[in-house]
Amino acid sequence: MCPMRFLLVFFSAILAGYIAWKSVRTSSEPHDMVFDDDSSTDKQQSNTIIKMAQNGFWGFVDMASGKYLWRNLTQIKEDGKVKSS
Repeated sequence: MCPMRFLLVFFSAILAGYIAWKSVRTSSEPHDMVFDDDSSTDKQQSNTIIKMAQNGFWGFVDMASGKYLWRNLTQIKEDGKVKSS
């Protein structure tokens, strides 16, 4: 097997992880970041962390399968049709 293949897979995984990390951090809602001083704070914080982990996992799965790229390419194509019309 060609050693270049390992490098390409490695850099692809790094790029996918970076994009997933950025999209998870930017997709969190602002009101999730504000915590009150009552007893529900710990539960709300743990729910937020769990939700971020789930979004990150599914984002990684989408990128690994190519679904993320396909969705963005079709959206760019649709945006191009709308602008040119």
